[in-house]
Amino acid sequence: MSDPQLKKLLEHPQLTHSENRRVISHVQREDGDWYLHTLMLEGVDTPFKFRRKKPYQSLQGARVNLTYYPDTESVAGLDFDIMKVVRLRRA
Repeated sequence: MSDPQLKKLLEHPQLTHSENRRVISHVQREDGDWYLHTLMLEGVDTPFKFRRKKPYQSLQGARVNLTYYPDTESVAGLDFDIMKVVRLRRA
């Protein structure tokens, strides 16, 4: 964790950083002008979501380093736990 940007991000108490996590599922779909990406990581039942202006290469099977915070998403009146990704890098 020698990256100065990462150290600055982690000063926020809600943020969590995970390294070398294996992606078991990566789905991306258009959402207006953006692409919504959903990742599922090995050993974690909560989806990790982020948006980008451009499509991303498939991350399925890749190892990634993530910085994220917990959030909830309401779908049809039901609340679901998700993780909002702030930073994503291949490991």
